[in-house]
Amino acid sequence: MDPDTDDLPLMANTSHILVKHFALDLDVYFDSQTISGSVVLFLQPTMTGEAYSSQLAEAHGVQEPESSVSPLNICSSHSSMKDTTLCAIGEDTFDKCDHHGNRKETSGITSSGNCYDRWNHRSGDFILVLDCCDLTVLKVEEVDLTSVPVTEKCMCSTQSNHGLGQQFPESHQMPPELAASPASRWKDQLSCYIQRSQAPGCGELIFVTDSWSLQIRKAGVKMPCAFPSAVRIWYKTAANGRSVKWTKDQSGRPCVYTFGSPINNRALFPCQEPPVAMSTWHATVRADSTFIVLMSGENFAAPTNCGQGLNSWFYYVTMPMPASTFTIAVGRWMEVKENTSEERFDLSHFTPLNVNDRSSGPECKHMEYPCRYSSPEARTQMCIPYRVFAPDALLNRCKELLHPLLCHCLEAAYSVVGVHPFPRLDVLIVPPNFSSLGMASPHIIYLSQSVLSGRKQLCLTRVSHEIAHAWFGLAIGARDWTEEWISEGFATHLEDVFSAKVQKLTAEEAREQHELKALLRWHRLSDELKNSQQELQILRPQGDSTGEVSDSGASVVRHGLNADKAFMQVHYLKGYFLLRYLEKIMGQDAYFSFLRKFVTKFHGQLILSQDFLNMLLNHFPEQNKHGLSVELIYKIWLDTPGMPQPLLEDRQTWEENGLVQRVREEVSKWARLNKRTRRSTGRKRQHEEEFNNQILPDQLVLLLDLLLQENTLCAKTLQCLKTTYSLQEQDAEVRHRWCELVIKHKYTAAYKDVEIFLLQDQAMGVYLYGELMLNEDARQQELAHRCFAVVRDQMDVSCVKVVGEMLF
Repeated sequence: MDPDTDDLPLMANTSHILVKHFALDLDVYFDSQTISGSVVLFLQPTMTGEAYSSQLAEAHGVQEPESSVSPLNICSSHSSMKDTTLCAIGEDTFDKCDHHGNRKETSGITSSGNCYDRWNHRSGDFILVLDCCDLTVLKVEEVDLTSVPVTEKCMCSTQSNHGLGQQFPESHQMPPELAASPASRWKDQLSCYIQRSQAPGCGELIFVTDSWSLQIRKAGVKMPCAFPSAVRIWYKTAANGRSVKWTKDQSGRPCVYTFGSPINNRALFPCQEPPVAMSTWHATVRADSTFIVLMSGENFAAPTNCGQGLNSWFYYVTMPMPASTFTIAVGRWMEVKENTSEERFDLSHFTPLNVNDRSSGPECKHMEYPCRYSSPEARTQMCIPYRVFAPDALLNRCKELLHPLLCHCLEAAYSVVGVHPFPRLDVLIVPPNFSSLGMASPHIIYLSQSVLSGRKQLCLTRVSHEIAHAWFGLAIGARDWTEEWISEGFATHLEDVFSAKVQKLTAEEAREQHELKALLRWHRLSDELKNSQQELQILRPQGDSTGEVSDSGASVVRHGLNADKAFMQVHYLKGYFLLRYLEKIMGQDAYFSFLRKFVTKFHGQLILSQDFLNMLLNHFPEQNKHGLSVELIYKIWLDTPGMPQPLLEDRQTWEENGLVQRVREEVSKWARLNKRTRRSTGRKRQHEEEFNNQILPDQLVLLLDLLLQENTLCAKTLQCLKTTYSLQEQDAEVRHRWCELVIKHKYTAAYKDVEIFLLQDQAMGVYLYGELMLNEDARQQELAHRCFAVVRDQMDVSCVKVVGEMLF
C-alpha cells in the first residue's frame, strides 16, 4: 500500500486477535496541547494455534513446524531483556537495526508490511498490529492480571475462549470473568475491568511504529493464543494529530475535541480501526477543574476533585462498538438549563408502537451485552434523558431554539423506529471550525453553530438527522466503511420523516414538503455528478468484494483519504433516493413497519447492503415477481455512477408539486422586476410586485437556486431580494445560496455577507472559495485569500487541502 494514495489503510490484524475492552487513563494538557497517559487493551485471540500456523506457513510458502514453541509464562520477569529504548530486536530483524521503541519507518505503509513479514518470517514471533498514527508511544508493557485477586463478585462466567483453553495455560487467556459474562452481570464485569486495568506491569514488550501502525511482540510467543491477554501502552498525542482538534470556542476559551477525521481515532489512542473490532471501554480523564469533559459513555459523569486544581471524569460503555465511535470533548462549556415554560410534546397524533409485538419479536442476534431492546422500561421510553452544552456566547440561542426541539425529535424518532439504542444523550455546540453541520457518536452529538441561525427548520432537520444515526450508523453499522450510504442514506431519509412528525404535518403537507426536499436534493446530486470523478459516485466501490479483508484482517477504505470526498454528498443523496424509491414501491406504512422489524433484528450488528436488501425482498416477496432483485438494485443504484434512471422519471412529479409551483411564480415576479429595473431610467415610478415573504425556508432555498440560473440580476434587484426576505437573518442553507448570488453577480454591497459566512459558517463555506476564484475578479479573490488566512490555522486538514487547491 502506498501512503500517498487516497485509500485509508486499516492495519490491525483483527483476524488473529481482538481488543475486547479499552481502559483509558488520560490527562489533558492545554498548555502543550497534548493528551497523555495510558490505555490498557484486554485481548482475546480469534484464531487457534494450528490455524494461525497454517495461515502463516501458507503466506510465506514454508512448511509448518513439526512442534510449536512452549508457551512462556505470561508474567515472566523479562530479566534477560535490555532496556526497551535501546535493546536489539534480534540479529536477523530490521536488517540488524538496533532500535526499537518508538521507531519511525520512513517509507510508510510499504515498510509496515515488510516489517510485519520480517518479524514473522525471521523471528517467528506473533505480532499484535494496531492502527496508530500521530502518536508518540513511550512504553508498552504486559499487565500482570494475576496480581489482582479474583473476587467471587468477579466470577461472572466459566466459559472458555472459543475452545482455545485446551492449548495453553489459563494464564495466557482472557480471564473467563472478563471474556464472557452474562448481560445481567455487566456491573461486575465492568468492576473487574477497572480493577484489572490498574494491575502493575510485569515486563516490557518490544514495539515499533510506522506511518500507520503500532506493532508489538513478546519474544518467544509464536501464536496469538499465547500472546498476553492484557497490554498497557503509555503514549501521548501530537498537538497537530489528525484525530483531535485543539482550538477555541465561540467565547474565545480553549477547548479540544475529536472530530471524526478520515483516520478516525488512531491519533487519539492505539486501537483496532476495522469495524469488526467491536469493544467496550471505560475511561478516566483528568483536566483542569475549570473544564467539562464530555465523552461517549452510558453514564452522566460528574467531576471528582483529585487535588492540584484538577478534576477527574469517568465514563464507561457496555455495548460493544467500533473504536471509531469513541468521542471526547473538553472545554469550558456551559449546560443549557431547561426552560420551565417549554411546552411538552403532544404525541396524540402519533401511531404508538405495539409494545407487545416488539417484546415477542426475535431474540437479539448480537454478542452478549445489556441490551435496551430486552428491557421493558426501554421499550416504552419515548424520550431518553438529554443535556445541551454550549459556550456561554450561544447559551441563549440554544435555550430558545435547540433545547425545546430535542425532546420533540427524540419522541418522533421513537414513534418511527422504536427503542432508543442508547440510554442518554449529550448535545454539544462545537467551535466554528468544525467541518460538518453535525456528527453523531454514542451518547453524544456535535452540532455546528450554523444550525442555530435563522428559523428552526435547519436545526430541526439536522438534529433529526443526527438522532437517526443512533439506529443507522451506530446501533447498526456498516461492515465495510465504503458502504457509507447505509448510515448516511438512512439518516437523510429519516430526517424528513422525523421532522414531519415534529411539525405535526398532515399526510398531504408531509408529502408536499418531502417532494420539495427531493427536488432540492435532485439539484444538488445533479451538480455533484457533473463535477466529480465517476469512481466517487459509486456507493459500493468494492463491488462483490465488499466486506472482504486479508487473512490477517487488514484492509483499506477506498478513497478514505480523498479530501474532496469528505465534502461530497453522493452517498447521502443516492442512498436517500434509493430508500424513497423502495418506500414508494412497498407503500409507506408497510415499509416503516418492515424497518422496525429490520432494526429489531440487526441492532448491535454490522451489515452489508445485501443484508438489508435481502430481508426487504423476502419480506415483500411479491416484488420479486415484479422483477425487483438485489442484483437489479446493485446495478441501478449502488454499483453504477451517474443519476439512477428512476430519478429522471420522478423529477417531473416533484416539479408539479404545489409548493414548487408557488416558488416558480415568485421567480417569475423577480424576473419581471429585474427586467423593468434594468430598463428603468429612475425617473418613472416602478410597478411594485407583491412578493410572498412568508414562504418556507426550503421554498426560499429553491427560489434562490432558480434565480442562480438567471444570467444577470442587477444590484437593485439583489438589494430588494435581500430586504424582502431578510436574507441576512435566514438559516445557513439560505444564506449560502445568497452568497452564491452575490459572488456570481459581483454585488459588492453584500461582500460583507460573504465574509461573515466564510468566517462563521465554515462547515458550509468551503466551495464558496472556489466560486470567488472562478470569477477571476481581483476583489473577490482578495476576499477569499483574506478569509482563508484568518481561519486556516483552525480548519480541519481536509478543508485546508481542498481550499488551498482552489486558491493556489
